[in-house]
Amino acid sequence: MAGGLMELSERQNQIVEIVKAREPVKSVEIAEQLGVNRATIRPDLKVLTMMGILEAKRKVGYNYTGRSLLHVMGSYIKTISVMDIQSEPTTVEEDTTIYDGIITMFTKDAGTLYVVKDKYLSGIVSRKDFIKSMIGRKDVETLPIPIIMTRMPNIVYLEEHESVYDAAVKTMEYEVESLPIVKKEMDEKNNLRLILLGKVSRTNITRYVVNLGKDDDTNE
Repeated sequence: MAGGLMELSERQNQIVEIVKAREPVKSVEIAEQLGVNRATIRPDLKVLTMMGILEAKRKVGYNYTGRSLLHVMGSYIKTISVMDIQSEPTTVEEDTTIYDGIITMFTKDAGTLYVVKDKYLSGIVSRKDFIKSMIGRKDVETLPIPIIMTRMPNIVYLEEHESVYDAAVKTMEYEVESLPIVKKEMDEKNNLRLILLGKVSRTNITRYVVNLGKDDDTNE
């Protein structure tokens, strides 16, 4: 799985269908039905058992586990850290005005701005927050961005140890475009603070999952 989780080849799909229909079935029987020798399908059987789609029982044969490639992919992304797909967050300082925040968001084509003070995350501002702030207001050029940002404890975040699966669940559950990746730290006043390390967006997650479906070189 060096470059991602490969798609099943045509022969691997045929093997799965044979096992489903005839389980338990031995490799020699699978090979006969495909019209090839057992050595030819040995690598395919190894891949399918390693992926958890087939189960091999000595002197019995192969059984279908009931796990599709989609299930395997779901299990696989639970092992991938969010740090492996994270991207650079678009940040602004606390003294930034709402107007300058809007300019920053659109010039950098960001869906979310992360407000920071020193090394700590102070808050998050979405496009929806900016739109709301502009309704009936003419002073956005002077008002500071913290007035409209989401603060702790209402910030939904990810930690370094969490997985791509965790990120996908949180973006759906909380209906957010992106999530900050943070490291927790206690400041000198013993208050919990969040150090901003990166972000994971829906685009990051989608791109990663799509890449999982691409053929790997070993599948040629």
